Amino acid sequence: MPSATNYAEDLTREKRDRYLTSLLLSSLISSLALLDTHVLRSSSVPTPDQNPGPVFDPAHFGGVSHSRLSRRQALGLFGAVGASGLLAACGGSATGGGGAPKKGGQLTIVRAQDSVTMNNTMIFANSSIWVFQQIFETLFISAPDGKGITPWLAKSYTSSADKKTWTFKLRSDVRFSTGQPMTSADVKFSIDAASATKGGWEFINSSIKEVTAPDPYTVVITTKYPWAPLLADLACFSNAVLPKNYGGKSSAQFYAAPVGTGPFVWDTWTKGSALTLKKNPTYWQPGKPSLDSVTWKVVPDDNTRNVMIQGGQADINENPPYSSLDQLRASNGVGVELFPSTRTDYLIINHTKKPFDDVHVRRAISYAIDREALVKSVLYNNGKAANSLFMPTVAYYDPKTPGLQYDIAKAKQELAKSSVPNGFTTTYLASSGDSTDGAIAQILQASLKQLGITLKIQNSDPSALNDLQQKLNYEISHSYWTMDIADPDELVQFAVDPTSGGHSFNTGYNNANVVKWAHEAQRTFATTKRQQLYSQIQAQAAEDAFMAFLYYQPFPYAVRSAVKGFQVYPTGNYHLADVSLTG
Repeated sequence: MPSATNYAEDLTREKRDRYLTSLLLSSLISSLALLDTHVLRSSSVPTPDQNPGPVFDPAHFGGVSHSRLSRRQALGLFGAVGASGLLAACGGSATGGGGAPKKGGQLTIVRAQDSVTMNNTMIFANSSIWVFQQIFETLFISAPDGKGITPWLAKSYTSSADKKTWTFKLRSDVRFSTGQPMTSADVKFSIDAASATKGGWEFINSSIKEVTAPDPYTVVITTKYPWAPLLADLACFSNAVLPKNYGGKSSAQFYAAPVGTGPFVWDTWTKGSALTLKKNPTYWQPGKPSLDSVTWKVVPDDNTRNVMIQGGQADINENPPYSSLDQLRASNGVGVELFPSTRTDYLIINHTKKPFDDVHVRRAISYAIDREALVKSVLYNNGKAANSLFMPTVAYYDPKTPGLQYDIAKAKQELAKSSVPNGFTTTYLASSGDSTDGAIAQILQASLKQLGITLKIQNSDPSALNDLQQKLNYEISHSYWTMDIADPDELVQFAVDPTSGGHSFNTGYNNANVVKWAHEAQRTFATTKRQQLYSQIQAQAAEDAFMAFLYYQPFPYAVRSAVKGFQVYPTGNYHLADVSLTG
């Protein structure tokens, strides 16, 4: 695509005026409609105390795509990345406008969904994770390419010959925003607390036997067995370092106004409207952050968010719809970025509901999905049909795993072998108001009709939908995943190990061989052997069609040219300590 500047110059003034007028009218109508529903919607949002269990969101492991923009289903759809097969940034540079960076300023990010809670050990919603990662920090962080790790609050480590004892040396210059020094006691408390959750992220720490703190700046972690993903696990936000004993508060009190070692500190949160963090003036990295504050505003309507970024009322638009990217590129002072991602969208299938316990039924459905049509109509060609449970930006992805690609003849053959050869009726659980989910449902509905399968579409509120998925109270639905660490074990545990707490991606899938291979990969340090095991897992998961792999997509963002240094990692998070505004 041409750059934003050149494209804008190619438009006539008349065309531009007509476009802006129609966009403003559309936005006004949508905004008026939102006013009617805002009170009902915001009044139904549970507080952390009302909802103490794990919180799933359409943006991490399941849900819907546009309305939830995060981890589960709501992130915007994305485009392909070059030879690796994933998505590459394209369009005008989002952070490359004129003017020199300045100190200070208030950054405003608009997004479709609000955060849910700041509890880093229980939440699965990207809308929460990407906020509290500006407050909380970990011993290690993922590298910019999403495939490696970098020491952060830890400065070095050693491991024993049997790979079961790991000794970490901590930085001695790190303080919490309260001024209290960070020590090994805080690290031990935080990892122990993360390991003790029920239904949260405890599966990440399943290998840890004991954490000790022999001196203020040394931490020793003993594992039950050799554990290859340990360093990557310590980079997971669930293992972020919090003050010991929550700084003398209860868990609920602490997460209502969290404290960390990061570049920003808690300010205000008007649920359903806006959340603001302020600069940490005593941050341990000199000169950072540049910004005075960051505010995430909740603006569910796509058009309204676009108008705000075009008019300068917002600096960053998280997940603009693909259908609007060309219009945004044509806007003065706005750039579009398609950041390479680890996002994969899936059609999840509930094996505990008949006839989906029949592998031939699942294979028939997977063969019947026209993935290229989805990429064209849903992603506007900004993506790639998925061939694997893994995404191309993840270590040990196997491009030779073909998956089950679109083939109606094979779909009919599989259904003929099944327990329901003449077809059946089932229900697709969709997220209400989510145009992406609606498009997927309609394309799937048309495809399955050719097999004699009648697909009904049931719309559900995003929060209720996630709850139904988690409780396996659905038949077919849409979900997605983004990686949080630089090791595929996070995804593999959640997706194929029914004992990990994720119900095998909320499908009920249980293949003993796949589970065995997953456990072997966890305990194998040799990369060649790990590749062999993960290739077997990818191939068998596709053959079992335990869920259908739909497409890979990037992270789309619209960013005003005054914003400098904004980068989204393949894991979806961003470091706002590196961001500044021009004068």
